[in-house]
Amino acid sequence: MALQKDFLWGGATAANQCEGAYLEGGRGLANVDVIPHGELRPQVMRGLYTMDRIDENQYYPALKGIDFYHHYKEDIALFAEMGFKTFRMSIAWSRIFPKGDEEEPNEEGLKFYEDVFKECKKYEIEPLVTITHFDCPMHLINTYGGWKNRKMIDFYKRLVTVLFTRYKDLVKYWITFNEINMILHLPFMGAGLHFEENEDQTQAKYVSAHHELVASAWATKIAHEINPDNMIGCMMAAGNYYPYSCMPEDVWAALGKDRENMMFIDVQARGYYPNYALKFFEREGIHFDISDEDREILKNHTVDFISFSYYSSRCITTQEGVGETIGNAFKGTKNPYLKSSEWGWQIDPLGLRITMNTLYDRYQKPLFIVENGLGANDVLLEEEIDGYRVSDDYRISYLKEHIKAFKAAVEEDGVDLLGFTPWGCIDLVSASTGEMAKRYGFIYVDRHNDGSGTMQRYKKKSFYWYKDVIASNGEKL
Repeated sequence: MALQKDFLWGGATAANQCEGAYLEGGRGLANVDVIPHGELRPQVMRGLYTMDRIDENQYYPALKGIDFYHHYKEDIALFAEMGFKTFRMSIAWSRIFPKGDEEEPNEEGLKFYEDVFKECKKYEIEPLVTITHFDCPMHLINTYGGWKNRKMIDFYKRLVTVLFTRYKDLVKYWITFNEINMILHLPFMGAGLHFEENEDQTQAKYVSAHHELVASAWATKIAHEINPDNMIGCMMAAGNYYPYSCMPEDVWAALGKDRENMMFIDVQARGYYPNYALKFFEREGIHFDISDEDREILKNHTVDFISFSYYSSRCITTQEGVGETIGNAFKGTKNPYLKSSEWGWQIDPLGLRITMNTLYDRYQKPLFIVENGLGANDVLLEEEIDGYRVSDDYRISYLKEHIKAFKAAVEEDGVDLLGFTPWGCIDLVSASTGEMAKRYGFIYVDRHNDGSGTMQRYKKKSFYWYKDVIASNGEKL
């Protein structure tokens, strides 16, 4: 086997990290808008500090992003120059329904995305659209409690019906929820969850997760009814857990952490909660209503493909005194055999192949790598050296090894892979830290942690490298 001729090479972004223009075009305020840069950010993302409006004493990097809203034509032209076959982007829910519970959508928001999709089509770039990439209108959070409330399913159904109808002839590939398992780790950012004093947070997370899973199945049903050619995917933040040692307790702990993440995809890909999840709910005293209609929708409307982000494998031990990783929402044991990025993320290309085989063996559905990349502190030179203002050989090396790994999974292991969209194909605001300095892109954006900068775009050395990779369908690395 080899990569298919129509393999979908491209890149990935999210509205809340690049779009900006939060007050333009009738858009409403969303949870991702009110997550500040600085010391409060981790507490807000985890729902431990309530922030439900703009505080003039805080800096919110998502409000301007990299101003993709006004630069999308320029940016898409650069993607086309690299040879993109697909561009992963997301919808800002509050741009379509500013409050989230309106009966009618916002036409200005619909028109903006229609223009973006048409611009992609002009260059024969296939949009890959995430319906909800952590975005949730603040009105839904303040009024209904966000995804803790079952009413969210109907609001989501209204949103997707509008999207699938309006963009029927423009978008084929859809993802229902970005990194759906992140609700367990960053509940406010992932699903708009604030916690009351003494609230059972575990209960709230899994109730909210169930509502999202049912909403995802409804989206799959509605998408296929509106256009049978639609391809609907789920998405998880992936990366297998390794036991730190061959001590059986460590092996068992790793299995448990993998199950914690796989449960979401088990439901979306298989159509029911696995027994291990039901027993976990029983042990933990987690109760939520699963109606007969829920069971029917989940069972009969499973996803068409499995998409996932992969930045690193994970490691775990039951032993005390072993060093921990830093910088990642999935905190764990530091793997002594791996190097780390500047932000403490461990680098493991073989782990991508392992993760792909685990997912494909488990689900036997096509996979799509929709995030992978290296966050690094790139330096923009005052003048070109060897033809580049940014020489990011470290990024080229990282991506080269990960491409080798997924090619091996396809060519040697027989994994069915639809495409590869490395994260932050253009520099954007870091979701975890709110920084601009943590850059992933092939394109440098002149914006900085304090919001200063010209927003000018510059091609990095990796831009030209990736262009050759795509042109050769992954043969020239």
